[in-house]
Amino acid sequence: MVKRQLDALVVGSGPNGLTAAAFLARAGLRVRVIEAERDLGGGVRTRALTLPGYRHDLCSAVHTMGCLSPAFELLGLEEHGLRWLYPPASLAHPLDGGQCVLLEHSIEATAAQLGVDERAYRELVRPFVRSPKKLFADLLAPLGVPRLPFTLARFGLLGLRSARALAFAKFRGEAARALFAGCAGHGVQPLEHPLTAAFGLTFLLAGHVKTWPVARGGSSAIASALLAVCRRWGVELVTGERVSSLGQLPPARAILFDLAPRQLAEIARNALPARYLRQLERYRMGPGCFKLDWALDGPIPWSNPAAARAATVHVGGSFDELAQAEAATWRGQLAEKPFVLVTQQSLFDAQRAPPGKHTGYAYCHVPAGCTHDFSDAIERQIERFAPGFRQRILARHKLFPADVEAHNASHLGGAFTGGVADLTQLFTRPAPRLDPYSTPNPRLFLCSHATPPGGGVHGMCGFYAARSVLRKHFGRQLALPL
Repeated sequence: MVKRQLDALVVGSGPNGLTAAAFLARAGLRVRVIEAERDLGGGVRTRALTLPGYRHDLCSAVHTMGCLSPAFELLGLEEHGLRWLYPPASLAHPLDGGQCVLLEHSIEATAAQLGVDERAYRELVRPFVRSPKKLFADLLAPLGVPRLPFTLARFGLLGLRSARALAFAKFRGEAARALFAGCAGHGVQPLEHPLTAAFGLTFLLAGHVKTWPVARGGSSAIASALLAVCRRWGVELVTGERVSSLGQLPPARAILFDLAPRQLAEIARNALPARYLRQLERYRMGPGCFKLDWALDGPIPWSNPAAARAATVHVGGSFDELAQAEAATWRGQLAEKPFVLVTQQSLFDAQRAPPGKHTGYAYCHVPAGCTHDFSDAIERQIERFAPGFRQRILARHKLFPADVEAHNASHLGGAFTGGVADLTQLFTRPAPRLDPYSTPNPRLFLCSHATPPGGGVHGMCGFYAARSVLRKHFGRQLALPL
């Protein structure tokens, strides 16, 4: 019996791969997803890493862009079991001396903490939140015709600058500068680089649209909701099958890869031209991550209790301290005082730990493939703003960059974010093409976060890759109803 050809095959089951599969299947295509690991979800998996009863997010933990994703909204993930838990504030940034700056949902409440920069902060962010749904649809899209051209042009003029240039031009006080530095630090590059201001602005604005949430029960709830949508539309799901060459794949009209560019080059070496293969192989992933998870006997004892109002805490002190740490990492050096991103999900989600107990999650940026143990450096940074923290640790679990890659092979070198987003790569990821999701081979597509709009759990790379497949192979259109 001749097997029926698939319409689309998706290799990799991260949020982008599952999003692409869901939209393709919803359009009536016969779709199959192949995943190398035994469980699906890529960067949105939750496991018992420390003690019984404690649930820890393996990779992504706070979903700043997930709750704003037009693709997730269109798929109706909240109708399929996903529940966002919104803390009172998006993030806390403690400073020496007991001060703690909060990114509140309200612009006024945030600005009121910033002293001499109160007015400057309001003037910076207020123009961007008048049509937030359209703004984030533009920010989470490839280059094209924006919905808010004048607003996006204003954003671009500011965002093209470095985080240092914008922060020191707009703000005079350390509180506002530090708050901006922590947000810009999500760009995983020196804060003196052009475009790092765009990361700072994006994360600040997101917090004024919706406070940065966690997913009830763990980040795996996002994968569970995406899988429910996929099953509803008949997607075939295959696990435990690692793909090393195109020859082992079943016939399909289109194949989408939720993988790093280098992985695509290895798998499709005989099906892509040499020049494009070199571009994929030269794609820069950037620094990796060293991550700790803790089972705790109580909540993190922050000196300033206001830090407990946010699920995310940026630990690293002043703008200059954060900038020094990120610059050292970029140079391949070990930061003595790393910028630490802390998440305290159990304060807002009782499913994460036994009654009366808590979880802690933290990571810092490190050189790709680094083997140095940053546990002491991370815990010293937290102790600096939460004396007695170490006394509450019941168990800890470490993830070195190699472990991060072992859990998800597309995180090469331990990089979470899908690749460097600087001037030379942000607008041409993974290679210069009018359609960045396509390849020179008309059957092969890339749908990972190495394509626009880049890193984060939002599914938009998968959405736009599915749109490309539907247009090129099936003559159909896929649009966001905004």
